[in-house]
Amino acid sequence: MSPINRPFARTLLASATAVLMGVSALSAQAETRVTYKSASAGTAYYQMGVELSEAIRQGTDGEVVLTLEESQGSVQNVMEVVARQGNYVFTTPPALVTQAAAGEGPFAERPNPRFEEIRGLFPIPAITMHFVLAGDEGVVGLDALEDKHILIGRGTFGAREAERYLELFEMMDKVRIANAEIGSGPDALKNGQIDAFVTASSFPTPNVIETAASMPISLVSLTDEQIEQTGAARQTIPAGTYSGVDQDVETTSLPVIAYTTTGMDDDTAYTLTRTFWERREAMAEETPWWGGITHDMIGNIAGTLHPGAVRYYDEAGIEIPDHLR
Repeated sequence: MSPINRPFARTLLASATAVLMGVSALSAQAETRVTYKSASAGTAYYQMGVELSEAIRQGTDGEVVLTLEESQGSVQNVMEVVARQGNYVFTTPPALVTQAAAGEGPFAERPNPRFEEIRGLFPIPAITMHFVLAGDEGVVGLDALEDKHILIGRGTFGAREAERYLELFEMMDKVRIANAEIGSGPDALKNGQIDAFVTASSFPTPNVIETAASMPISLVSLTDEQIEQTGAARQTIPAGTYSGVDQDVETTSLPVIAYTTTGMDDDTAYTLTRTFWERREAMAEETPWWGGITHDMIGNIAGTLHPGAVRYYDEAGIEIPDHLR
């Protein structure tokens, strides 16, 4: 290249580089990133996070990106509101949001005004209690847990709920509790290290599917009286949901909600809520648990909705309770 052309070439290169940098900057600016805090890997709620992330990506043509983070449970999800900034979405039973705002329960020793910034977006599949035992009976009563070595996990909502049930039905002195995380339940059951594990997750839940595929299992079915004693909603796990369990299983469930905070801008909250409902049927075709979500479940949300979510519900003509506005 001649000396005369070199300055021109350098100028052309600099211009091209500037254009490319400008395009990259615009692309980065157009992309909205959201952190989604779900549950432990291997659980149904973690898998839901994977599915929801993909649904949001498809529904927004990649303009909104959900980054999935593993969690040790709903209490941790709520507690992280204190330190999180911007676009933070997390899942939890609404009762924990009520407790956090009031400084009660697991939040009694760590109250924080930021809990009042929590805002609802949309419901996701409910937590369903699974009591899983080794054995080919298929469906058993609660007394089948007597004298068994049981893993219930540690620190999670499911672990606390399992402990509550065992105490409620005077079973704590009749079982041995394994000191391990719930994620190790399927392997521990298969290896004979435990006799049963309890997991709280929407059905069909991956860790129970995995266990039933590799060994005979049974599930505890509660009586009407026992369900009433728990104070929780009745949930029927249909026959055939899990391999070898050929009868309906009567158990309990609790609602779960996707929440964010006032740190999220209205447009992002609107887009997430709209995309969730628009993609819900497509998600249900891939995984049945999304099919149970209805507009009526919005009423389970504790606290108030994010203004961006309210805007979507109003535009879509979806009725929401006044106290959620």
